[in-house]
Amino acid sequence: MNSTPTPPEEELTELYRLLVTVRQLDIAAVRWQRQGIIPGYAPLLGQEAAQVGSGYAVDTALDFVFPTYREMGVARAMKVDMVQYMATHKATWHGGLYDPAATHLAPIQAVVAGSVLHAVGWAHGQTLSQHERKPGTGSPVALTYFGDGASSQGDVHEAMNFAAVMKAPVIFFVQNNGWAISVPTAAQVAGGTVAARAAGYGMPSLTVDGNDVVAVLAATRQAIEHCRAGHGPMLIEANTYRLGPHSTSDDPGRYRSLADEQVARSLDPVLRCADLLRVEYGTQAAFFEAVQADVEAETERVREGLEALEPRPGADMFKYVFQEKTPALELQEAAWRGESEHV
Repeated sequence: MNSTPTPPEEELTELYRLLVTVRQLDIAAVRWQRQGIIPGYAPLLGQEAAQVGSGYAVDTALDFVFPTYREMGVARAMKVDMVQYMATHKATWHGGLYDPAATHLAPIQAVVAGSVLHAVGWAHGQTLSQHERKPGTGSPVALTYFGDGASSQGDVHEAMNFAAVMKAPVIFFVQNNGWAISVPTAAQVAGGTVAARAAGYGMPSLTVDGNDVVAVLAATRQAIEHCRAGHGPMLIEANTYRLGPHSTSDDPGRYRSLADEQVARSLDPVLRCADLLRVEYGTQAAFFEAVQADVEAETERVREGLEALEPRPGADMFKYVFQEKTPALELQEAAWRGESEHV
């Protein structure tokens, strides 16, 4: 069933819990958008294994992750508070209310491929400051996410070249979900795969079944070990399928067929993990029912927390632009206060 060695029962059980949690939260978030609780959301239905498997491999005391706007599964695997994460989707706070320094998850990045440059810069900074680390301390690794569509952005190529030249400890994690919004991968990735591009920058790559959480976990751990050992960057291409729309304002029925979606659903990562638990460890129905009940309770707590979020103070928009406010920003703040503080 699985060419990758099966993890211990405790680990596989936790992976399954995370997959179901992420699936439920993702479905609920789309529902919340339809209900007006949040104004917009980028679904990840079908990509749970790629996100959970890679996020689970991260050492959150050492490594740093740079997400896009679709990595809710990674955030949940890293134990980020989901209400604080969803604050961005509610438009309460750009980038999330969680503390990046504490969670080791950078703010949610809405600019396509923008997080890739940030990851390489952080990783190179770790190389420059390695003499400051205590002997025996492991080398931190950056993990950055982007899709097959974003891989055609110039920023990605600049980042990969710089990382390879400088041997920066960064993993480029590509979720090839088959579609760059409405454009199929074959129409915008020359050569057929994103992984093939890594060779042009002198870095190794791995291609993995992005619907197999065990395989993704193993590949990510291999890449982390490669980077931690000082061998420079590595690229992982996780081939999966975006079952839902690109965003809650998208209609995938305009550019792809129902037949293709039905084929992809047969590779459901949640069901595959459940089947593995049954075959390898004889997991019974009571466990799956208990997980579902726990997940539904967590989802409800997140919804309640989201609805309870109050708007941030308007003055915050002037606090975090520059370390030292510019004269122009001070004038804007003064004008804003004059117009709004009496309201």
